Amino acid sequence: MRYRAADRASLRIVPLDVLTAIYHRASGQTHIVEAPVPEILAALGDDALDVGAILDRLARDYALIDPDPAALADRLEELAAAGLVIRT
Repeated sequence: MRYRAADRASLRIVPLDVLTAIYHRASGQTHIVEAPVPEILAALGDDALDVGAILDRLARDYALIDPDPAALADRLEELAAAGLVIRT
């Protein structure tokens, strides 16, 4: 399974100290999230990536203590259910 971020034009991402507000124009919902959600969306960019490639990007850009592919897959499924990430 591959994942990509929702269309950037449909998301308004606003950092709020340690939290981040993400307004999803398509659904009209605002999501208040914390790390690693903004980092995952940044790692995805406009690419469709599998879990391993996403972990590689996160490891490259952030100091991951214990990268867990299963936990990342679960988080990606949660983000897909919210419409912030698309399964391809």
